[in-house]
Amino acid sequence: MHSENASLGLRLAAWGGLLFLHFPILIIILYAFNTEDAAFSFPPKGLTLKWFAVAFTRPDVLEAIKLSLQVACLATLIALVLGTLASAALYRRSFFGKESISLMLILPIALPGIITGIALLSAFKTLGIEPGVFTIVVGHATFCVVIVYNNVIARLRRTSQSLIEASMDLGADGWQTFRYIILPNLGSALLAGGMLAFALSFDEIIVTTFTAGHERTLPIWLLNQLSRPRDVPVTNVVAMLVMLVTMLPILGAYYLTRGGESVAGSGK
Repeated sequence: MHSENASLGLRLAAWGGLLFLHFPILIIILYAFNTEDAAFSFPPKGLTLKWFAVAFTRPDVLEAIKLSLQVACLATLIALVLGTLASAALYRRSFFGKESISLMLILPIALPGIITGIALLSAFKTLGIEPGVFTIVVGHATFCVVIVYNNVIARLRRTSQSLIEASMDLGADGWQTFRYIILPNLGSALLAGGMLAFALSFDEIIVTTFTAGHERTLPIWLLNQLSRPRDVPVTNVVAMLVMLVTMLPILGAYYLTRGGESVAGSGK
């Protein structure tokens, strides 16, 4: 009986913590449907879809969405290539300085965003590169690489080396082994890493603030809206869009990787 009470108490505490964390998000979603004459009242006096139509006809919102999608796609592509190559190199070879290189790969996401942003801005100024789309993409790619690297190297460690050796013994060359043995085992890890990197890049604001120059991604647009109280309903709609775009890839990545220990050849 005591054990059941303790279990019930833990469940209530867990749900209470989740409610505390997500209550502000629920308020934003609710107010995205709020009527015009009740924009600052609680509870809302009515619900409407008007603000969705207003938000998606505003050129500044559409430009910010377009730029954020462009940056996120480019940063994710760079992260997939560099993260996969780095994980493959560090997994297969042991050499002097290997642990230092691993630490340097992980460092951008471990450091506070403001430190990374200032360092990137200083580097770009030293090289004479003006802030713009290119610098935003490079800045986002620095921490997106870490996401892909962690996913891929974790999957490589669970992939049995005997599969690769058997493939080579049977006459397959390096490309065939990669295509038919390694890549199928890495498929879900790459997809999950790419989805997480995209979500992380899409709503990044701290590093973007230092590397954007005059460009305005969607998070920067939202930050600027804080000084425009008349646009609160439209801001709530765009904030809900950002939450959906980032939440769905994270959930998808979770469901893709939660059964990773049962991948064929994982050495179970």
